[in-house]
Amino acid sequence: MILTDHIILNGVKLSPSEISRLHFEKSAEPSAPEWEKELFLFLNEWFSDSDFILAQTSGSTGEPKPIELPKSVMIKSAERTIEYFGLQKGDRLLLSLPCQYIAGKMMVVRAIVGQMDLFTGDPSGDFDILKNEIFDFGAMVPNQVFKMLEKTSGKKKLENIRNLLIGSSSIPESLETKISLLKSRVVLTYGMTETASHIAIRELSGEKRSDIYNCLPGISVTTNDNKCLLIHVPELNEPLQTNDIAEILSSTSFRILGRADDVIISGGIKYFPETIEKKLATVIEGRFVVSSLPDEMLGEKLALVIEGQQTDIEPINQTLKKLLTPFERPKAIFFLEKFPETSTGKLKRNEIKRLIQVL
Repeated sequence: MILTDHIILNGVKLSPSEISRLHFEKSAEPSAPEWEKELFLFLNEWFSDSDFILAQTSGSTGEPKPIELPKSVMIKSAERTIEYFGLQKGDRLLLSLPCQYIAGKMMVVRAIVGQMDLFTGDPSGDFDILKNEIFDFGAMVPNQVFKMLEKTSGKKKLENIRNLLIGSSSIPESLETKISLLKSRVVLTYGMTETASHIAIRELSGEKRSDIYNCLPGISVTTNDNKCLLIHVPELNEPLQTNDIAEILSSTSFRILGRADDVIISGGIKYFPETIEKKLATVIEGRFVVSSLPDEMLGEKLALVIEGQQTDIEPINQTLKKLLTPFERPKAIFFLEKFPETSTGKLKRNEIKRLIQVL
């Protein structure tokens, strides 16, 4: 099933036996960084006789759970990405994500399937390799991109990745604006562990910048009766049900309106937190979310939750009046010193809602 019997890692061709040896050495070495141990653990698993890989969901809507993912599905996903981005044998890939989750694993698989050179680095580092090295393909999470763009050298570093994937279903408007100014191609991905990473991309930079997701080759989408997205992957027996409410534009293109489990019904009206957040993104500094609290009359009432120390809320209220309709305006404002998030940087909205209910 495995198309090649080696990986080129940091310019060195490694066979399965060499990988097994390195996996053993890294596992036994206390000073070896965790991301490196995870990499060789996955490589050892990939070149094993098993037809499956044990992967873990992100945990953004609940506790992370392990699933068995067929290697054949992962190979097909890698082939789609390689075809979509026009990657070639010998291209240079940057692994800047941990291999604990599917995004990091799939960068490794793409390198193996496409016979490309995979360069590694500490996912929590500054990626100094990008100062003087150019890569054909890479992937990061929003928080990594945000931290890089805070520094003067960050823009140039990111532009040294010819095709950069950002793995998330949404990013702050302020960050998206900064990304749009990059000269390189940057895309936002849509997918999940069950689909072996992304099934669609949305352009964030350049003239093709858009709010529309376009499916990779062979993928199609529909919605169920509740307008939640259904993903049709040829190698899977049945469509994958998501909790994302979508506007279908064609069988291969769509917009994401918000998550069904995040929808707030207040006074009989449905509100998508992401829609309200986009209106406030340019005027509220730092991270914030629109959440809700139980209410006897309305069922739920909208609440604005801001990350950081308590400040004067009167200027915030004035901003809300200018930008939002009366029904969209949060009825309460809360401050949390630190937002709960998953290990990949996704906010745990349900946990945020629980925390404000006990304040």
